[in-house]
Amino acid sequence: MEKTVQLYEGKAKKVYATDDPNLVIVSYKDDATAFDGAKKGTIRGKGAVNNRMTNFLMRKLEAAGIPTHFVEELNDRETVVKKVQIVPLEVIVRNVSAGHFASRYGVEEGIAFDEPVLEFSYKNDDLHDPLLNTSHALALKLATKEEIATIKSMALKINDILKDFFAQCGVRLIDFKLEFGKTTDGQIVLADEISPDTCRFWDAKTNEKLDKDRFRRDLGNVEEAYEEMMRRVFGE
Repeated sequence: MEKTVQLYEGKAKKVYATDDPNLVIVSYKDDATAFDGAKKGTIRGKGAVNNRMTNFLMRKLEAAGIPTHFVEELNDRETVVKKVQIVPLEVIVRNVSAGHFASRYGVEEGIAFDEPVLEFSYKNDDLHDPLLNTSHALALKLATKEEIATIKSMALKINDILKDFFAQCGVRLIDFKLEFGKTTDGQIVLADEISPDTCRFWDAKTNEKLDKDRFRRDLGNVEEAYEEMMRRVFGE
């Protein structure tokens, strides 16, 4: 599978067309951004970590009945995926208070919820991804009622699977962001990535942060945290 023209470049990835109109190649970068791009940097080796971890987890989710865009890992940084139209709803699943949830509602970080909290935000950089509810999403025609129901159901199932898996790795899955896409035949599938860029991971014993918060909050040892998550996931 060969790359042809570059279709898109985002904060963390480039997307290339291929000779198959239904498939694209995603190439992961080491660039890191935070706070809507206000903070920029590089996390050495991040692209390879995020690519390999995402593909490993996508395969695990596929085996559990969650349809994804994953097709084939080409190398450490590049993966063939199904071409999808991204649904402009970012889905955030929260198991423990942290980040924006803690600051928005004036609570401390680290409060475990009785049930997962499911949030939607409008995927729009110019508007800084505002929070919205199902009624807003329907009014803006971001997705249909049936698509939203499918996305909610899949997100909660993904949470159950990932929470159990990471617990076996000695990691608490605090919260994470998901994106979904529609294939050419209209199927909703999990897209984007599952990585320390898009999840909050805390060590189960010490609550040490093992994710992008180390970059956001200038905590140091950023590369080491990403490498540690790789070791935990792959048992290396």
